[in-house]
Amino acid sequence: MKKLIIINGTMGVGKSAVCRQLLKILPPGVWLDGDWCWNMNPFVVSEENKAMVLDNICYLLKSFLNNTGYEYVIFCWVIHQEDIFNQLLMRLQGWEFELHKISLICSEQALAARLQYDVEAGIRNRDIIERSIPRLALYHSMDTKKIDVSDITAEQAAIEIKHLVRRN
Repeated sequence: MKKLIIINGTMGVGKSAVCRQLLKILPPGVWLDGDWCWNMNPFVVSEENKAMVLDNICYLLKSFLNNTGYEYVIFCWVIHQEDIFNQLLMRLQGWEFELHKISLICSEQALAARLQYDVEAGIRNRDIIERSIPRLALYHSMDTKKIDVSDITAEQAAIEIKHLVRRN
C-alpha cells in the first residue's frame, strides 16, 4: 500500500531540507512542498488563493497516489492547524494509502539560529523570526508524531522518518 508522509512544522524548522534527504533514501518516491503552490508575486493570502492552493495540492497528491511508479508520497507544508489537515485528508478520501503525519519541532534557540542564517543569506525576510517562533507551540498539541530536530541534521531526521514509515 502507498504511504503518504505528511511533514509539517513552523517556517524554517527544516521541512524542505528533511524532505530532500527523505526522497533520496525512500525510493520510489515523489515529494511535493506546499510552498511551491504559494510561489506567487505578489504573495497574497486571500480566500480565493487559499482555495486555489489547496485545490492544486490535492490534485497533485491524488496524481501521485494514483501513479503506480511511486510507493512513497512525501508532502511538506506549514499546516499549523488540525483543520487544515482535516480539509486535506477529506479531499483524499477514496484513495488508499497508509498515512504518516509527522511534525518537526525544535527549540526556540535552534529555530532563531536557522532563520537568522537564512536572513543573512538573503533567503528569507527579517520578519520571519518573529512570525515563526510563536507558531512553534502549535505543533506540540497536534495529532502527529513529533521529531525534535534541534540538535540533529536533516539527514538524521530523514533516517528517523524512514524507520517510522518502514516499521508500520
